[in-house]
Amino acid sequence: MNLLEKFNIIPNDEHLYEVAFMHGSYSAKIGVDYTYERLEFLGDSVLNMIVSEYLFKKYSDYKEGDLTKLRANYVCQTALIFYSHELGLDKHIKIFSEDNNISDNEILSITADVFESFLGAIFLDQGIEFAKDYISKIIFKYIDQEKVFFADYKSAMKEYGDAEEVDVSYEIIEEYGLPHDKTFIISILVDGKEMGIGKGKNKKEAEQKAAEKAMEKLGIEKY
Repeated sequence: MNLLEKFNIIPNDEHLYEVAFMHGSYSAKIGVDYTYERLEFLGDSVLNMIVSEYLFKKYSDYKEGDLTKLRANYVCQTALIFYSHELGLDKHIKIFSEDNNISDNEILSITADVFESFLGAIFLDQGIEFAKDYISKIIFKYIDQEKVFFADYKSAMKEYGDAEEVDVSYEIIEEYGLPHDKTFIISILVDGKEMGIGKGKNKKEAEQKAAEKAMEKLGIEKY
């Protein structure tokens, strides 16, 4: 059974699905000028719209900010990687890494990208209702289970700082590695006092880990 049969897709334009898995390294190798990135852009918007609609209807008493935080948990990179592996999309990625020094972290990021690009292809080829049905079977069950993919510790620390009238800031201690595979070490400061240190493959990840450490040290309940 091929990938399209797996999802009961009878393609109108099979080329869309080929492009959806084509990384730039592979495109360059075979001499074509297209990659999955445009479909990823489209799929990202479609994903946010479908998940937003479901959350809007499910949580009628939630305010805009609460819905935004909740949506972030189900469309974050960690969640997309999870979905992509669960569906086996990662096995269909077309990538040429031999001469490009593509790190394992970058491959994980690409795995998240193709979840969105494949959705973009489905939307263009099959329409919005098919796309909604596809996403409902993959993601809505995790929303109903209240599965946590991403906890926004940085936002929680900002709320703490506002409530306690203290300054919360972040400082890069060190960054190292190649431009395409950097590692960041960042500290979180509360009124100038270091309260935690985080390490990550990007600034956002390192800041989240530092904020989590600060919450543990301050005894702030996680969510």
